[in-house]
Amino acid sequence: MLTGWRYRVVGFVGTVSLVAGALLVANHPLSQTLFTTHVPLFDRLEPTVLEGASLYWALALTVAFVAGAALPLYRPQPRRILDTVFLAQKRVVLGGLGLATLGYFKWSHRLPRQTLVMTVGLLAIVLPAWFVRIRRRPSDEPGRTLIVGDDRSRIERVAPAIDAPVIGYLCPTTVGVRDWGGEPVGDGGVPVGGSRERESPGATVDDDLARIEGEIDELGRLGAMPRLGGLSRLEDALLEYDVDTVVLAFARPDRAEFFGALDACHDHGVSAKVHREYADSVLVAEGAVGDLVDVDLEPWDPLDHLSKRLFDVAFAAVGLTVFAPVMLAIAVAIKLESPGPVFYTQHRTAGFGETFPVYKFRSMLPDSEDVTPGEEGDRVTRVGRVLRDTHLDELPQLWSILVGEMSVVGPRAAWVEEEVLLEENAPAWRKRWFVKPGLTGLAQVNGAESTDPNLKLRYDLEYIRKQSFWFDLRIVLRQVWMVLVDAAETLRG
Repeated sequence: MLTGWRYRVVGFVGTVSLVAGALLVANHPLSQTLFTTHVPLFDRLEPTVLEGASLYWALALTVAFVAGAALPLYRPQPRRILDTVFLAQKRVVLGGLGLATLGYFKWSHRLPRQTLVMTVGLLAIVLPAWFVRIRRRPSDEPGRTLIVGDDRSRIERVAPAIDAPVIGYLCPTTVGVRDWGGEPVGDGGVPVGGSRERESPGATVDDDLARIEGEIDELGRLGAMPRLGGLSRLEDALLEYDVDTVVLAFARPDRAEFFGALDACHDHGVSAKVHREYADSVLVAEGAVGDLVDVDLEPWDPLDHLSKRLFDVAFAAVGLTVFAPVMLAIAVAIKLESPGPVFYTQHRTAGFGETFPVYKFRSMLPDSEDVTPGEEGDRVTRVGRVLRDTHLDELPQLWSILVGEMSVVGPRAAWVEEEVLLEENAPAWRKRWFVKPGLTGLAQVNGAESTDPNLKLRYDLEYIRKQSFWFDLRIVLRQVWMVLVDAAETLRG
């Protein structure tokens, strides 16, 4: 994998070469004849072939616009494969729009529309593949590893198990050493907080000083491994040192910082490892062996993610369009029956412990948000009862799917307050956090509810392992059938 200035040079030179090659291919008479014959869209575009000085001028303009638009791609920073693909495609489109705008206002610099469309189409395929290729590390090349944790003694124990070059570690300065009053000590043994009371009445000052020196010597065994900062510098360190693997060494895996570090690794396409004792708290790659195991930050490959996202967008867009009149009628009915807002907002847990707002049609009287589920009683309105029985109260969640906060199929997102209770009964509950929550899921269509979190978790983990487009489609069809059955029973009632 290329890094630093080599990545910038190779990225730029490759972009220029691909842009020039794509334009020459699109400008070739054979290509224009082929596309005009087989693609109806190009029949409406003039098949003009540039020659001589016009071709050189077009090459210079195309390289300048597209290579300039691709400027953010030359920065050697870790990214997920899909993020790299989407960013490259957006930059290609931006460069094409720039060329079209220039030709609109300055006719002498105008590229033939067929040539421009074909060039942009070719670059939207080859340019993302190029940047994914130069970012891929060869299998025989050692990676760059960073240790992140809140416990220096655990960092020291984990470090020998790492079989790749370690560039350093991130850890708070006041963790691991305490003064004789039990207060945290910063770098150099300087106390934080100023307490000077001895830890136990029977201990002398010399005893306490000896203990502190022993703790400092214990931490000193980290050797020459540099401390690169605190936990807040994680994202900066990932970019600055071009890290490709992070090893987590936290005292406990249930801290927000633990999953925050996993979230940062996921966002930047960086691999994560944890000690085997934490395997029950994270989604672990199948077949993992050794003291350090790989965290499965991306349970599905990029093509599955892409097809799933396309399915989500199509489903949500069609649903919002078809049910727009129904949603308008529901909003009017809610306002006529009782005063208050049309929508009810509830915060739920998303990936890696983050939260997002879920919108539903309000089905209870105003100011009933704090009512315990199952004890709503007469707080549910007549319109709300119909909405719940027919599941129409969840139609606004199509918007959350469209903007990417949810998926059509996935583990059902739980309330933030409910997560704590569910995790007490199912210790591995947080394994559901590694995929986007869904409107429906395998647990829902099999009748598993939050009253049995372990059963619900088993179905959710089974879905994560088996996910595919056809599996999602089967779940959606089963859910639609269940909704129709519920609606028919409501109408009969």
